[in-house]
Amino acid sequence: MAAVRLLSYNVRSLRDDAAAAARVVRAIAPDVLCLQEVPRFRTWRLRRRRFAVACGMRIAAGRRACGLAVLAAPHVRREAREFHLLSPEPGLHRRALAIAVLDVRGARVIAACTHLDLKPEPRLRHVGEVLAHLDRARARYGAPVVLAGDVNEEPGGAAWNALTDRFEDAYAAAPAGAELTFSSSDPVRRIDAVFTDPAITAAACGVPTDEALMRDYPAATDHRPLRADLDVPG
Repeated sequence: MAAVRLLSYNVRSLRDDAAAAARVVRAIAPDVLCLQEVPRFRTWRLRRRRFAVACGMRIAAGRRACGLAVLAAPHVRREAREFHLLSPEPGLHRRALAIAVLDVRGARVIAACTHLDLKPEPRLRHVGEVLAHLDRARARYGAPVVLAGDVNEEPGGAAWNALTDRFEDAYAAAPAGAELTFSSSDPVRRIDAVFTDPAITAAACGVPTDEALMRDYPAATDHRPLRADLDVPG
């Protein structure tokens, strides 16, 4: 087994204090960073690249559309990447799925990132599409899947339950740190999650509660970061 640290973080288009968000990432030191709401307009490539450099990471997967990106630490090797637009919903922001196939210390893992809809009907429909894409990726690359992202729904909702029918909720399996992820200044909801294949064991998952990090959370973005320490078969 290989120890893999994954971080899921909604950075609200870096409209807040990008330096504070980068400090949070560097302090947690993930192997893999799954970002939601990455900049999409006006110098988006430059802003995304600068943020990756500030975090000490590189871009492993992502496109302009839908504001998703998977970043990897320098020691992590990318083997493949995919990006899938999910079905459109009139009047709503387009949703997607970013996938990076990574080798982390000799363990191959499919790191996937998504950001689901605010409305329940398209959110549940998109979960079905995400699961189908991940089934194909698992078969294509022969590696277990970890899915991270902003679910826009709390545990017990229909979309959340559809995901936990197939994956394990890493926080529920191995809670460590704080539970609530939104908002960063006054957390009242758990809407960000890391879901893992049965082959992956969650050793610890939660919002880090280090004092210095807690001071940076409200300035960095409107979500708190969700860290997951995982054991992935090598």
